[in-house]
Amino acid sequence: MQPVGASGSARHAVGVERRLGDFLMSVQVLDLREQARALMPRVESIEHLALSAQRTWARRMVNEYGSSSVFASLAFQMESAGIEPDSVARCRLFSEEEKRHGILCGAVVEALGARACETLPLQAPYPMHRDAPPKEGLARNLLSIGCLSETVAVALIGAERLEMPDGELRELLTSIYADEIGHARFGWEQVGRLLPAMDATARKRLSIYLSCAFAHLEDHELSHLPVDSVFPPEGVALGLCSGAGARVLFYEVVSEVIVPRLEALGLEASKAWELRHRSTMPSRR
Repeated sequence: MQPVGASGSARHAVGVERRLGDFLMSVQVLDLREQARALMPRVESIEHLALSAQRTWARRMVNEYGSSSVFASLAFQMESAGIEPDSVARCRLFSEEEKRHGILCGAVVEALGARACETLPLQAPYPMHRDAPPKEGLARNLLSIGCLSETVAVALIGAERLEMPDGELRELLTSIYADEIGHARFGWEQVGRLLPAMDATARKRLSIYLSCAFAHLEDHELSHLPVDSVFPPEGVALGLCSGAGARVLFYEVVSEVIVPRLEALGLEASKAWELRHRSTMPSRR
């Protein structure tokens, strides 16, 4: 770990982190009403499900827009680790895509008769992982963001899209889905480039980190997929899904897609998944 003040780049990195933290602390309300109203889709009117749909899309609006800062920080970390400029630029583009997702979700909120304006929850600082070499720290975040979170998002949004009837809301969801596929692929691609240059000791440390990342992923997903969330069949037209069913899909995508692919890259992912409840290392997206 490089001590603060050892170099200009280190001071710059700490300064950026502090400014980012100050920015996140200062923003308390996300108000997307003006942008969202210009993009409102036509949605089916289902009066007894309107409130549930408003809440669901409002949460999505906050989560999607909040992911913008994550990709902005990831791009900075990639640049600091010496990753080629084209990949850094792609990551910065993802930050703008997440903002657009937030606006699109806000457009659904407005179309459902509510306001695309929400109080933001306190967001945890982006972890730079300064206890590890730069590219290993970067690999941790690429694993957590692209290989785990975004891959799960692709599965959940894809399943929702398949159930949703044709219409403007499905088209809106499809555009978000397409971007999420790109984000997940990028994460897998970048990890695939970084791992071959790492020795067995670094891979072992990454495998240990994975157990923490898996624990965080599980906690996050289950908190957003309450098992008692049950809606009538017509709810799929508004993007409302069964929490229990989504949980089943979550565990399937982890065990059948994510773990095998990470094992193929030389990480002890199966063991990490099994040991996730014993992890102690803090893991934040």
